[in-house]
Amino acid sequence: MTEIYDVIITGARCAGSTLAIYLSRAGFRVLLVDRAVFPSDTLSTHTFFNNTVAILREIGVMDQLVETNTPPVRQIKFQFDDTVIEGVIPKVRGEDSCFCIRRTSFDHVMIEQARSEQNVTVLEGFRVTNVLCNGETIIGVEGIDSHGRKQQFRAKIVVGADGRSSIIRKLAKSELKVTVPANAAIYYGYYSNLRKENVPKFEVYKIKDHTAILFPTSDDLYVVIGIMSLENKIWIQRMKSNPESGLRDFLKNHFKNTSIAERFQSARLMEPIKGIVGYDNYWYKGMGKGWALVGDAISFKDPGMAQGMHDAIYGARILSTVLSNHHDWEKEWETMADEYQKIIEDEFMVRFHMGCQISKNEPISEQQAAVNKIICSYPGTTQKFLGIYNYANEPADLETEIKNIIQSQTGL
Repeated sequence: MTEIYDVIITGARCAGSTLAIYLSRAGFRVLLVDRAVFPSDTLSTHTFFNNTVAILREIGVMDQLVETNTPPVRQIKFQFDDTVIEGVIPKVRGEDSCFCIRRTSFDHVMIEQARSEQNVTVLEGFRVTNVLCNGETIIGVEGIDSHGRKQQFRAKIVVGADGRSSIIRKLAKSELKVTVPANAAIYYGYYSNLRKENVPKFEVYKIKDHTAILFPTSDDLYVVIGIMSLENKIWIQRMKSNPESGLRDFLKNHFKNTSIAERFQSARLMEPIKGIVGYDNYWYKGMGKGWALVGDAISFKDPGMAQGMHDAIYGARILSTVLSNHHDWEKEWETMADEYQKIIEDEFMVRFHMGCQISKNEPISEQQAAVNKIICSYPGTTQKFLGIYNYANEPADLETEIKNIIQSQTGL
């Protein structure tokens, strides 16, 4: 007889493992499956801020994550053309450190924590190929295990935590609510011997329509990211033909008013360059009869916002709360779907639209340049700007502060 779980989660990285942990502690029986065998790498921005650290500490994994030899980061530096905005990120729930942990380490810690939970069964190397249905309601999954055997599993709800190409989203026919194409190609590599600034920082440089991002990561390496316009066919072709020299020359040629080229002289690429050429910002319906989505399966925004891991982890926490607050799922799909959609949109939609704006990859306008100079000139405004990234402040708080400064300067 086929064993029936309360929840099947497809995808065992940020969103999936977090959801499994919370649901297990709420008393639900969970099957957590992933096509990968861990440790396993994945395309990622790697970064999470101290508000996410607070959730990870709540889960109980921060001690293990700190042991991954990843430096804590407390300062962020943005350079927009000739304007530098830099400061210490505001504290959140007593946490002051941010991290950029390799996904091979981070996801392994998360899935092992999920595996240790009393009510979680973990199945690695399982590729979901289809869903099982009873009428319009999804009641399970079918797939191929690591030995090539076809297996079926049933549950009261199937959750797709399986990323941007989610098969659960596709098979559930989730409604696409918003899509905004990005005008960007993103490439990154892991480098040793990259000369550091005085303290570890998250560094973002935007010069015209070119962006470079530098994050210190695990094992004394740096993640070095280059972002270019899709219209820049010459550089994209260079990246395709020789990624290593292409990224190095891109950073050397387009960021001359920064310290990047000098610091990069002795840097050594440790692994092949990874990248993505063109992508969509999107938002899907998050729940239906017998299914739900979380993490990149439900929404994805420009990686320049560095919110993907946070959205996955906190979104999983939200979904676990919604499911825990309802007891008769079969009769409450519509109610739960509306509740889940409202909560996540209220939480994430503002920064989703910010990501859509970033992904246009446009040069900084004169108006924005003027705003950036105000932000860097006032410590309180700098803090509000940095606080957008860790949810210490909302964008509206920054807008109000800037308007007050302009009014005081102009007398209007």
